Amino acid sequence: MSSMLCCAVSSQNFPMPSQYQSSQFQQKESSMNNMFNNGLQSSTFDVFSSDNTAPVSRYPPAGNDIFGNDTATANSSNNSNFSNESFGNNQGVRETGIIEKLLHSYGFIQCCERQARLFFHFSQFSGNIEHLKIGDPVEFEMTYDRRTGKPIASTVTKIAPEVVLSEERVTGVVTTELRTEGSGGDTQGRISYENRGECFFLPYNKDDVEGNVTLRTGDQVSFQIATNQRGNLGATHVRLENPVHPVKYQGVVCSMKDVFGYIERADIVKEISFPFTEFKDSSKPLQLGDDVEFIIQTRNGKEVACNIERLPPGSVIFEDIDDTVMKGQVLKPLDKNPQNHLPSEPLPGRIRYRAPDYSEVEVSFGEKDQQGDFTLRHGDWVEFRIATDRRDQLKRATNISLLPESFVVSGERREQGIIAVLKQGFGFLRSVEREPKIYFTFNEVLEVQRKLECNDEVEFTVAQDPSSSFGNSRQSAIRIKHLPRGSVQFELLIEEGLVGVVTVVATELSEPSSPSKNSNHFDDVTFEPGVITLHSSSVKRTILYNIKDCNGKYIPKQGDKVKFNLYQIKRNKELIAMNIHPVNNTHTSDDLKYGYIAALKDGFGFIETIALDSEVFFRYANLNEPSSSLELGMEVEYTVSTRNTGNGGGSCASAENVRVLPPGTINDNCELLQPNVILDGVVSRPLRSVNPDQTEYAGIIQEVPTTEEENILQYEFGIKGLINKKELLQVGDPVQFQVDSKNRAVNIIAIRKKQRAHVDTIKGYFGFLTYEVEGGKKLFFHISEVTDGIKLHQGDLVEFVLVVNQRSGKSSGCNVTKISSAENSPPKQPSQRPEHLINRIRTISVKDDGSPKLIVIRQPLGPDGTNGFDPNARKQHIPGQLNEV
Repeated sequence: MSSMLCCAVSSQNFPMPSQYQSSQFQQKESSMNNMFNNGLQSSTFDVFSSDNTAPVSRYPPAGNDIFGNDTATANSSNNSNFSNESFGNNQGVRETGIIEKLLHSYGFIQCCERQARLFFHFSQFSGNIEHLKIGDPVEFEMTYDRRTGKPIASTVTKIAPEVVLSEERVTGVVTTELRTEGSGGDTQGRISYENRGECFFLPYNKDDVEGNVTLRTGDQVSFQIATNQRGNLGATHVRLENPVHPVKYQGVVCSMKDVFGYIERADIVKEISFPFTEFKDSSKPLQLGDDVEFIIQTRNGKEVACNIERLPPGSVIFEDIDDTVMKGQVLKPLDKNPQNHLPSEPLPGRIRYRAPDYSEVEVSFGEKDQQGDFTLRHGDWVEFRIATDRRDQLKRATNISLLPESFVVSGERREQGIIAVLKQGFGFLRSVEREPKIYFTFNEVLEVQRKLECNDEVEFTVAQDPSSSFGNSRQSAIRIKHLPRGSVQFELLIEEGLVGVVTVVATELSEPSSPSKNSNHFDDVTFEPGVITLHSSSVKRTILYNIKDCNGKYIPKQGDKVKFNLYQIKRNKELIAMNIHPVNNTHTSDDLKYGYIAALKDGFGFIETIALDSEVFFRYANLNEPSSSLELGMEVEYTVSTRNTGNGGGSCASAENVRVLPPGTINDNCELLQPNVILDGVVSRPLRSVNPDQTEYAGIIQEVPTTEEENILQYEFGIKGLINKKELLQVGDPVQFQVDSKNRAVNIIAIRKKQRAHVDTIKGYFGFLTYEVEGGKKLFFHISEVTDGIKLHQGDLVEFVLVVNQRSGKSSGCNVTKISSAENSPPKQPSQRPEHLINRIRTISVKDDGSPKLIVIRQPLGPDGTNGFDPNARKQHIPGQLNEV
């Protein structure tokens, strides 16, 4: 307690020595006045009266300058030898003061007994000068420098504060609140303390209060009594015990342990702990991310959140986002390598931009501030908005989007290609300039909301994949930008209208033309190219060609005379024949077949034949128009491949020259037997696309008899017979249908029980519902199952059908229909959670460090099969006696 170290100010004026009455001093006074004031204003100590009630002015009255500034005093004093003969006779009175400034060989003391600031030389300090610090209390004798006549301090000794603390803590009530400097009044507070019928008012300072709390008048506190060497009493180690008007604070639950948790406070950048017993709402326990309101109490010297109440979602807002869109350059991008992430650095990124006043400003950003998770590089031009933390006014950049001019500034090598394969969360690109396919993740796509499709034309940069290991390095595509269709050209036209003869027929290798449903290697396709021979200027030339480069449904045969264009492949500079078509029409292709698209996979699909006897495999590359958008149930025409490609035991034929037909093109001469009759039935056998293990392709529906004597009739059905082509009919599903002239089930509608749940999370092209399935997991659903292509958000109420995969036994949601938006949950801005809190909630998990783990293998159920126990299941009884049942 620095205030307790200061003594009372003398009521008598300090007499001015006769030396200061000379005209020489009066002339010097005016020239040194400004320097004196500047030097004195550096003081950081207040002088208090003896009763510790009000500070005395820290500056001397105007016109009473009795000593020079630091430099003047030092220069005049340094010219002296500082022997005892240099000082005048002193009165032997010891004074106290505070060390205000220390320079290389001298310093200054602020007197406590009077308003003065005295020079002293280190030679006058009795002790090790290294142990003397600014703010230390000292004792000294005042004397005068014989050369200048100015008062200086001599025989300086350091004194100990000698503050004595009471052993026991006592209680009291705050009577006077602390006031900040400049607000007027006493900067000290007062606490009333009663002892043996006598009331004491003990002073305390801000440093005496434990915890970051503000004491108010009437608050009950506990403290220790401190006594200094002069007998002055004060309160220290003050703890708030019972506030007279509890202040309610807000925050967000950011961490939960066994019996306690932590709340991220909304008033200051700090976390506060709380025991679970302080949350009284037993209907629904607290969860991570809940908005809460609470009061603060001090227990065992530690702040604790108490009386916790849950607030509606979105009540706590940490940051405000400015509507102004700023433009700047990335100085420090985020490190994509997870091994380099520092948990203590929540906002590692830096952006420099020009403020409205044309000054250059740097602002930080974190992982969640980008509109997407694509890679940023140093020097990128970006657009963003400024988010300001309400607690500490910290500014950061958010809603960051990459500007196209960044690719020009960076000078990076951009490549073009198409999306070849799409998986869950990742895929592969086919590049114009390199042979192997390039791995990419969906988060590197700049257009976050765009739905990716195969054959999309893109532009990208190839970089080292940060997630790959040192021994298994892998390149990946980053900063993927979509291009208009027709922008990507894999070949360069060299010559048109050439004529030649097919000498070697092109074939496929290593990929069976009739792949079985159990085969998973549909993408590993290699071709044995054919050869076209032509004579140009009496020179024999051979040009390679592939089946996919033939026009329409034409399949060259050996000896065919063909016309083609000559192209150069950009990635390897080889020549290849394209746009191949016969010179005459003497040769025809196989008979055209017709069917319906029954299944679509990554890069391939299956066609249902009109006879419902089998399915035909096709690859997207076999489409006459590869850019066509395919849907289940579409009508198509195709030819069946007659080439020997070593099908490897496949169970279905392979289609080529697949062309999508307008709806209604296929005429199968089928009519409804009884247009007004709708039958009820049950699926006894699904389609093979639902159960790949069955040998028959067509599904079977059994009619539900209306009487016991009625025969049970069965009807085959295919993808064409389903009204909803995405419906996955399974064994036992009740349906309604009609019968056509071929005795097949058509216009089939599944009669399924609709379930309702809320959207738990959305992750790219799939999500999870708050519907527990096997193992207590959330129910999975794919975005393609959402009706009408509506975009879902977390908390939306949806209706769905629960289906089980026949092979894996896993459940999923189908026919997901949005019922309503998130209840009582206004749209949250990304600024409602600070970055480190978002990361903490997102990354909370049990690390794989080899320690024992608790894994839930079955969720608890009550006696009646529901979650929890029936309140009536437990009845009061006397110990030792059983109640009669």
